[in-house]
Amino acid sequence: MNRRKFFTLTSLAAASLLCFAGTVRAEEPLKVGFVYVGPVGDAGWTYAHDQGRLAMEKALGSKVKTTYVENVPEGADAERVIRKLATEGNKLIFTTSFGYMNATEKVAKLFPNVIFEHATGYKTAKNLGTYESRFYEGAYLLGVVAGKMTKSNTLGVVASFPIPEVIRNINAFTLGAQSMNPAIKTKVIWVNSWYDPAKERQAAETLVAQGVDVMSQNTDSPATLQVAQEKGVYAFGWDSDMVKFAPKAHLTANTNDWGGFYTDTAKAVIAGTWKSGEVRGGLKEGMVKMAPLNPVVPASVAKAFEEKKKAMIEGKFHPFQGPIKDQSGAVKVAAGAVMPLKELLSMDFYVQGVEGSVPK
Repeated sequence: MNRRKFFTLTSLAAASLLCFAGTVRAEEPLKVGFVYVGPVGDAGWTYAHDQGRLAMEKALGSKVKTTYVENVPEGADAERVIRKLATEGNKLIFTTSFGYMNATEKVAKLFPNVIFEHATGYKTAKNLGTYESRFYEGAYLLGVVAGKMTKSNTLGVVASFPIPEVIRNINAFTLGAQSMNPAIKTKVIWVNSWYDPAKERQAAETLVAQGVDVMSQNTDSPATLQVAQEKGVYAFGWDSDMVKFAPKAHLTANTNDWGGFYTDTAKAVIAGTWKSGEVRGGLKEGMVKMAPLNPVVPASVAKAFEEKKKAMIEGKFHPFQGPIKDQSGAVKVAAGAVMPLKELLSMDFYVQGVEGSVPK
């Protein structure tokens, strides 16, 4: 073999190897990390996010490789976990609780080549986007049912933290109920936790003792529903369908479906088309879904429930459509108007009918 032929064959072999190596690299899965505030379990907020993760895996198969860390406290520990996921090669990281916002922003600055998506926050950057559902749409529909199912005209909410997201849901629940029954009053007990079954149970028991006969929640465990069934009153599932925990008490559930968003986001990252932004999906987009109604709900109530849902999907009705007044009687939204997004996202007041005051 002469020298020229030897070098030609060697060059071809090297090119083939480089081509093969490039193919392997191109086919490497996108590593995706998730940070969860509670246990995955079988109900609630974290469970719904994990179902979304699994839906993404099913849709994209070998194109993605996911991992998650559960029970991560909001604070310094969150920053450590997020940073660790980034150093382990995850190129897309979802942080799924409001209290992770500052930690996510800080780590995003340190890893400019990693894409971060933060749930329910408001801070964005070149490699940091935010996402949330218009969950108040579902909360309003729960109220439509509650307003007709209550005999005491007194509803209750087991609430987590006094942030705009939760206050919106309490107000939407109350407004939905008042649309069916103007005499409605809503009592609220704050547990200052997203997931604490013992505190949630105690709060629910207290509400029932105060005359509440239909309860909602903005917490993760099914404890509120279980108390409702034990006490012979009604309640709703939250974030996921919780009917199996209290089949007699469970009237319906306001649920999140994150699978489509997680799948679309991963596809965009893989394709190199991802852009930072704010995503808010509701009933129309399928990010908010309502569980089946309990057969004890009268047909007339079910009809009103479906009509309001249809109107929201078609953009003909908004839960925060005026007239809306706060507890003092001051007009917050004029008749015929809709609360602007900026005010909706910073909500810090109770509507008329909600008892007590928003914690400072």
